[in-house]
Amino acid sequence: MQFALMILAWLMAVPLSIILIYLTAEIAAGLMRSSTSAISVTSGNLSGVILVPAHNEASSIGATVEALQFSAPDCRILVVADNCTDETASLARRAGAETVIRSDPEHRGKGFALAYGRDFLAKDPPDAVVVIDADCRLSKGSMARLVDKAVTSGEPVQSVNLLERTEVASPLVDISNFAMLVKNLVRARGLAQMGGGVLLFGTGMAFPWRLFARLDLATSNAVEDIELGLALARLGVKVSFEDGALVTSPAASIADSKGQRSRWEHGFLQAAAHNGLPLLLSGLRQRSRHLVAIGAHMLVPPLAMLMLLSIFMIFGVSIISFWSGYFVPLLVLMVSFLAAITILIVAWWREGRDVITYKSLMRIPFYILWKIPIYLGFFTSRQTGWNRTRRDGEKP
Repeated sequence: MQFALMILAWLMAVPLSIILIYLTAEIAAGLMRSSTSAISVTSGNLSGVILVPAHNEASSIGATVEALQFSAPDCRILVVADNCTDETASLARRAGAETVIRSDPEHRGKGFALAYGRDFLAKDPPDAVVVIDADCRLSKGSMARLVDKAVTSGEPVQSVNLLERTEVASPLVDISNFAMLVKNLVRARGLAQMGGGVLLFGTGMAFPWRLFARLDLATSNAVEDIELGLALARLGVKVSFEDGALVTSPAASIADSKGQRSRWEHGFLQAAAHNGLPLLLSGLRQRSRHLVAIGAHMLVPPLAMLMLLSIFMIFGVSIISFWSGYFVPLLVLMVSFLAAITILIVAWWREGRDVITYKSLMRIPFYILWKIPIYLGFFTSRQTGWNRTRRDGEKP
């Protein structure tokens, strides 16, 4: 009986400890500043198009186009008004963007909008295409960096993508912003350091035209960016990370973001279950550092879920340890968990103090509790369709 309990304790402790150790290593690597921010743009004569898929964005599309014109004054902006029932198309044109209208209610989703925009651009293709969501802003100089890197490398490039903090945001929104910073800056930088490439975030993505022209874009997948990044990894195409380029978007309220978080996290968990371990094993067989890192990255659950799993597993292994008198598995799990917590605190100190205050950090347990229904929904009412987050100022 005691031997069986020891085996059970190890089976509970080892997989989670490996995940926690990998997360610690990835964040540690991401805290080491890369040299990309020092790279200057060398190919100023390259042409780039900003492709903006937009569904019912009348409340913000004009401001988005004007902001993009300011940050990238020499670039074409193409707005795809996709299945809109408002004035998105006319307002985009009035703001100065090229605009095409797509009406196909049977095929809804961002992927179809991107494919439609690509077909329009094929008449006069640019050197590179940069995809920007309709509520996003592109920092000055980012467009040139992304286009230059995409064309010169011949590979996709992903910018940093963060949420904007406001003084009136709730502590839970601040925590969500910090989680995104860890994912889209620190962990992405670490993944690039460890494997040479990253996944795609859905916005701030740059593609050389020769690659963009043949991508399988027309899909209604709820997490089309993740699936596209995984497909590219399987083909041996690395997505470069350009941490000198930045795309930002306003943070939605906790109530408005629940549907979006459910879509993304359910989609990520499903993609991870289907692709994480196979990619890791394939990378080991092929001796591909890139595939190993991508596979391991996919096996790390969202941070709130990982913390929740860790607490429950520590509790379970503790019971077994005190029952059996064998504490080594518990010690291994505790050390791994404390290492992950420590590196997250270092990440906050190094990168996140402007995003989340110490006072808001104390609300993390409430944020984890808020996420529990989302994770339970993965098993009971999984969200697979595309949804749009309500923009600030829009009526419910």
